[in-house]
Amino acid sequence: MKILVIKCGGSIIEELSPSFFTSIKELQSQGYQLVFVHGGGPDINAMLNKYEIEPVFVNGLRKTTAEVLNIVELMLSGKSNRDLVHKLEGNGIKAVGLNGSDGKLLTGVFIDEEALGAVGEIKEVNTELLKLLLENGVCPVLTPISITESGRKLNVNADMAAGAVAKALNAEMCLFATDVNGVLKDGQILEELTETQIQHLISEGSIYGGMIPKVNTALSVLNKGINEVMIVSGKERFFNNGQFIGTKLVSEEEVLQ
Repeated sequence: MKILVIKCGGSIIEELSPSFFTSIKELQSQGYQLVFVHGGGPDINAMLNKYEIEPVFVNGLRKTTAEVLNIVELMLSGKSNRDLVHKLEGNGIKAVGLNGSDGKLLTGVFIDEEALGAVGEIKEVNTELLKLLLENGVCPVLTPISITESGRKLNVNADMAAGAVAKALNAEMCLFATDVNGVLKDGQILEELTETQIQHLISEGSIYGGMIPKVNTALSVLNKGINEVMIVSGKERFFNNGQFIGTKLVSEEEVLQ
């Protein structure tokens, strides 16, 4: 089973193009089976703003009180997930939307309840359920809401959730769909980078602005033990004639082999 995990940030879901879905269908025709994990930051922030709740972030993680968790789950499950599933289905791709807490798909533990509230990290993935869907030609579309062994729901960083799912399924790659084609230097896509090369490009100013958090996020997932991580475009084709288009991040060990 050739599996790819594709992470779509909340801000890119609305911008996913027909070309993106053409690539998805080509991947399926090549025998790849796809799992989607998504965020929902803009939808969540809009609803928090409506309720006049100020978002609080600690080390990049959203501090999640019980009130915030209700809104996070509402927007992830009821808005962002629906939007992505609707787009997939509208482009002829069979998909089913699931909360990560459904069927104990994503079992998590608290990171630091006192400092962060209901924020967790994933300890176990129900791969049996995911593979059952994949074997029946359906793409699972997951929210990053996990559940503890005692039944408490947790908000999980969507990037880390995608990485955990990719690792548990032994996926060939974890793709990050973004608003760019990959890491660019002098207008050209850099096809493969190691962490050392990325840090050098940041220090010399070739990687800057909004690209820095993109590569750092992808690196943090790679360092969790994923085979390969790739930054691709959600606005254009990222797989064409059997070739991926984007920037692949690889471990130093893989380069040395």
